[in-house]
Amino acid sequence: MIENLDELRKELKYEKTNQCVQCGYCLPACPTYATMGKETHSPRGRINLVKMVGEGRITDLSVLEEPLDLCLGCRACETVCPTGVEYGAILEAARAAITRRKKFSFPVQTLRKTLFRKVFPSRKAMKLLGNSLWLYEKSGIQKLARKSGLMSRLPAHLGEFEAITPPAVSPSERSSLPSYTPAKGEKKYTVAFFVGCVMDAMFRKINQLSVKLLAEVGCDVIVIPNQTCCGALHAHAGELDETKVLAKKNIASFEQEEVDFIVNNAGGCGAMLIEYDHLLADEPEWAERAERFAEKTKDISQILAECGGIKGLERPPERVTYQRSCHMTNVQKVTKEPLQLIKDVPNVEFIEMKDAPMCCGSAGIYNLVHYKASMDILDQKMERVKDTKATTIITTNPGCLLQMKLGIERENVKANLRAVHLVEYLAEAAGIS
Repeated sequence: MIENLDELRKELKYEKTNQCVQCGYCLPACPTYATMGKETHSPRGRINLVKMVGEGRITDLSVLEEPLDLCLGCRACETVCPTGVEYGAILEAARAAITRRKKFSFPVQTLRKTLFRKVFPSRKAMKLLGNSLWLYEKSGIQKLARKSGLMSRLPAHLGEFEAITPPAVSPSERSSLPSYTPAKGEKKYTVAFFVGCVMDAMFRKINQLSVKLLAEVGCDVIVIPNQTCCGALHAHAGELDETKVLAKKNIASFEQEEVDFIVNNAGGCGAMLIEYDHLLADEPEWAERAERFAEKTKDISQILAECGGIKGLERPPERVTYQRSCHMTNVQKVTKEPLQLIKDVPNVEFIEMKDAPMCCGSAGIYNLVHYKASMDILDQKMERVKDTKATTIITTNPGCLLQMKLGIERENVKANLRAVHLVEYLAEAAGIS
């Protein structure tokens, strides 16, 4: 049974559900509605369920669990909504309300606590993970595991994801990211670089190239030593209280340096960082600090474009397409700068794919916990990619990058199609390694 209804309404952000007029403009933009065809798996259907809980017409919150759990959180519905419904705020509040009341089994509860409190927020733990991946590759264990067929017997399709894991950097190279990198030539800005958790563990090379590109265009780059995870994965999993803890740690850490911008290279991280002001709006001692932090937060493409872009070398003609990060597009509203940077590379033929803003199905760990639903969305996306006849897919988010690599493997087109992060592509074009 439901407790105090007024308190529950506040927790669910019920007042925000009244913005939804149930017009249906969100339906064509929703990936899960497109693939599942259920009203309960559309934005307006999910909002209506939350609304009914807030009005006491649904008294069992578990009814919300599957529809909300199967939502990608891409927030494309917000971009097309004519009445400005804050779907993301409603979704995260409802997920948090469910999580606070759900009785997880002991193993699941232990795993969640370990990952969300001990692993993702810990620079040491993520460094250990990155070094372990390097050891797994270099020791020969990876080659043996793949040759033995063990990968195909792993649960939850982990073998498929192992096959697309990017090469790890060595422990010595991992420790080489400097705390300060001076601008080349005239200094335009001083920026603090947000390294992330998954980005730093699995995509360290992209972080290294990001710092080099920022310096190349005229930025002094500072890497704050005691920064932590952005909290996006926590928020998506309903761990909103822990998200606030991480947000406060990051705000306090980045306040230690006077910088013009706080720069990230992952669409999902950036979306979380720029919403710290909304996250902490009800906490007077943090609200103003969070607002200043959010105002300074920029995607790397914005800074590179602002500084004049990357001077690419002459190269053979190449046809490319761009997989838009949902959170960059729908939350950060960064759409022009990546395209500008791509089109400025010499001899690039850019082909926009059909339904370009549609989600690829990655969504954090969605492709791990909802594999079939994710693959249904990915298969549609890959049809759009193949129609472009591009030889390179450019992305701006680690989840999108892995999902595109997985799509390439599933379509068996690895011989003539690759997926790279925008930072990798620009560094390659400029001859930076």
